[in-house]
Amino acid sequence: MYTNVLAKKQNHSLAQGEATMIEEAMASVQKRFDPFGVTTSLLNAQAAWMMHPQELSRAIGAMSGDVIALQTHLMRRAFGLPSEDVVTPHADDARFAGPVWSDSATWDIVKETYLAITHRVEDMLFETPGLSDKERRRAAFWVRKWLNAMAPTNFFLTNPVAMSKYVETHGESLTQGFSNFMRDAQAKNIRIVDEDAFKVGTDLAITPGRVVFRNRLVELLHYTPTTAKVHRTPIVIITPWINKFYVLDLTPRRSMVKYLTDQGYSVFITSWKNPTADLAQVNFDNYLLEGVDQVVDVARKLSKSAQVHLTGYCIGGTLVATYMAWASRHYGEKNMPVAHWTLLTTLTDFSKPGDIDVYIDEGSIAALEEKMAKTGFLDGNDMASSFRMLRSNSLIWHYFERSYLFGEPLPPIDVLFWNTDTTRMPAAMHSFYLREMYLNNNLIKRDALTIAGEPIDLDRITQPLYAVGAEDDHIVPWRQSYKIRRYVNIKAPVRYVLTTSGHIFGIVNAVVTPPRRSFWVAAPERNESNEHWLARADRKAGSWWEDWLDWLSPQCGPLVAPPDIDAEVDPELGTAPGTYVFEK
Repeated sequence: MYTNVLAKKQNHSLAQGEATMIEEAMASVQKRFDPFGVTTSLLNAQAAWMMHPQELSRAIGAMSGDVIALQTHLMRRAFGLPSEDVVTPHADDARFAGPVWSDSATWDIVKETYLAITHRVEDMLFETPGLSDKERRRAAFWVRKWLNAMAPTNFFLTNPVAMSKYVETHGESLTQGFSNFMRDAQAKNIRIVDEDAFKVGTDLAITPGRVVFRNRLVELLHYTPTTAKVHRTPIVIITPWINKFYVLDLTPRRSMVKYLTDQGYSVFITSWKNPTADLAQVNFDNYLLEGVDQVVDVARKLSKSAQVHLTGYCIGGTLVATYMAWASRHYGEKNMPVAHWTLLTTLTDFSKPGDIDVYIDEGSIAALEEKMAKTGFLDGNDMASSFRMLRSNSLIWHYFERSYLFGEPLPPIDVLFWNTDTTRMPAAMHSFYLREMYLNNNLIKRDALTIAGEPIDLDRITQPLYAVGAEDDHIVPWRQSYKIRRYVNIKAPVRYVLTTSGHIFGIVNAVVTPPRRSFWVAAPERNESNEHWLARADRKAGSWWEDWLDWLSPQCGPLVAPPDIDAEVDPELGTAPGTYVFEK
C-alpha cells in the first residue's frame, strides 16, 4: 500500500514537472508573439500529448468508438430507421434548433459528425496529460472558438435553412445578406443591433430625474419621486463603468430605477465619465474617493439622512465591497455612512472567475498594459470583443448566420443596444484591477490591499447584506459571488439570492405576469457550501425584485415626505440622464 501511495505521489510530481517544463519552454514565445495563448496553448497541448503515447493511444481508441457509433447512426438513418443522436447539442446551443437538422437524414449526419468531432477534441484538450489545469482550459477555449467558427451553420452550402431561404426568396436573402456584410465590413464589426435602433434620453434612460452632482469622474442622478412619501433611507446605486449606467434604466417596463421609485424609494445612481487619455493616471483609489465616497456623502446631505443603502453591480459591486471595508475602518462603526448594502452579480473572490480566466495571466496583462501605455486607456471595443468571444456562438456566429446567410434585419433589442454602447477604462485603474483582483486575488486577503490610505479587510464589514447571483452568469459565476458570505464578518446578516438567467437578464428582471423567471433564496451560514445552501433554499417563481423590496422595506425606515432636492441643487447641472452618458 505504501509503495502504491509513493508511486502515485511520484507520478503526480512527474506530471507537475512535465507541465512546468512544457509551459516554460513556450513562455518566452508566448510573451513575445502570442500573449493571449491563442496558438501557444495548442502547441503546449500537442507537445504534452506527444510526450504521453499511452494516453494518446487511449484517446484515439475513444475517438474510434465515436466513428463506429457515427457509422451505425449513418446506416440506420440512410435506411430510414430511427436512431438516437450520437451527440445531443447542449440545451443552450441554438445552431441546430431547426427541424431540418433532425428530420433530414443527410443534415442530421452532418450535424452529428460535427458535434462528435468537436466534443471529442474539446474533451481531449480538457484531459491533456502533463499540463496545468489553466493551460488545459485555455487550449480548449481557443480550439472551441475555432470549432465554433467552422460550424456547418456558418457556411451557405452546409446550411440547409440558408439554402431554403434562398429558394423561397428567389435569391433576395443572399442579396440582402451581402448588403449586410458590406455594412458590417465598413463598421469593422459584426453588428448585433443597428446603431440608431434606440436613442438614449428618448427611448432609453427616460425615467425623470436630475443631475445632483458632477466631478471629473462621475455624475450622480436622482430620480423624481412618484409617490407622496418615500422611505427615509435613500438607495445609492454604484453602476459598472464598463458600458453605461442605463442598463438599470432601459425602457420603462424594464427599468429597475423606475420600479424602485414607484415603490416609494428615493433613488440615486452613478453615471461614470467615459475616460480619455487625460485620465490615464486615475486609479482605483480615485474611483473609491471621488466616486463612491463623494456620491454617498452627497446623497446623505440631500436626503438629510445619516446613512444610505448602497448597491453595487458587477465591477461597481467590487468597488462597493472595497468601499464597505474601507469605510468600516476609516469612519468607524459610529460614523459609518452605509446602513446596509446589496451586491448584484459581483466578484470579491477572483480565484475561479469563469471563462474570462483564459485572458488572465502575467503575459496577457503585460500586453494590455503595453497597449494602454500608448493610449492612456483600454478601448471599449477591445473590451466588448473580449466579452463577445466568451459567448461566440450567441454573440458572433448567430448574427453572422442571420445577417449574411439569411439576410435578416438586426433585431431592435434594448439590451443589445446598451451592450454596444461601450466605454473606455483608464490605464492605471484597469491595470490595478486586473493585477490586484484577478491575478493576485488580494481583495479577500486581510490587509493585502491598501486603498486610499486604509488596509482592506472584508471581515470588518458588519452591515446587513443582500447578494444576488445569476445561474447562467459566465462573467461572475454564481458560486464565486456566493463566497461573499465567507469573507464578511460573521455578525453581518446575509441573504443570498440565485436567479435564473445570466449576468444581465438575471438582474434586469422586471416583475411580470405570468412570471418568466424564478429564484432561490436563503440566508447562508458562514462556511456553508453552495451545494448545501442550494439544496435547502426556497425556490420561488417570479422576479427577485419583490423579495429584495421585502428585505429593504423594514430597513430603509419609515415613509416621510420626499426631500426637496431641487431647492438644494444647481439647476445648471441639468436633468437626467445627464451628460456623461452621451460621451463616445
